[in-house]
Amino acid sequence: MLGFYFFSLSGAWWNDVFCLWGGVLFFCAVFFGAITKRAQIPFSAWLPAAMAAPTPVSSLVHSSTLVTAGVYVLIRYHVLFSGVGWFVKVFSILTMVLGGITACFEKDFKKVIAISTLSQLGMMLFVLSIGIWVLSYLHMLIHAFFKSILFLRAGSLISHNFGGQDSRFYGGYFFGGVGYVYFLIRCLSLSGFPFVIGFYSKDTIISSLSLGRGFVFLCCFFFGCFLTVCYRVRLV
Repeated sequence: MLGFYFFSLSGAWWNDVFCLWGGVLFFCAVFFGAITKRAQIPFSAWLPAAMAAPTPVSSLVHSSTLVTAGVYVLIRYHVLFSGVGWFVKVFSILTMVLGGITACFEKDFKKVIAISTLSQLGMMLFVLSIGIWVLSYLHMLIHAFFKSILFLRAGSLISHNFGGQDSRFYGGYFFGGVGYVYFLIRCLSLSGFPFVIGFYSKDTIISSLSLGRGFVFLCCFFFGCFLTVCYRVRLV
């Protein structure tokens, strides 16, 4: 709200935002508001802690409403990030890598899915920071499909286990053929397995990157993608 107030002080909603002080204040307010809403480092502690909500609510929150609203705001104002892409990259890469590492050691399988949202949001922000906002928007839409189904299948497993969420007690546990197939397909989708829905956004993103984007950032990005596969295989 403060960001849009500062934007109105610039006298115009698009043309004069770069040359007046209101545009600078708008950028700061909207940027930090958006990365807080989308739980980027160092504002990411609230997202795994929000798992006390019912699982259908978590499905909506993580796939298409609360968290991704920050993504959509930044995509709408992607022009503002053309000069500060390196600054945005730092937040996104830290979130992507640390989220992946945390998910690899988490015991609560519902929190693993929640923390994977952090990793995917970091990927969206990284793609946005290098100027490919269309692919960031595409991945946001595709992420909503497989993440919501992952949460719903996790909720089904929690209900079947009478509220149990500790994955150490359910190793090798099989529940329902159709539900298991849904869960497996969505895990493959999140990992970017060929010819599932997540493949078409993640593979396009990876093929659009080049060494000119910064070698260190690129290595960290691929390491974050590798961690995504690791915690998905562990979850299955």
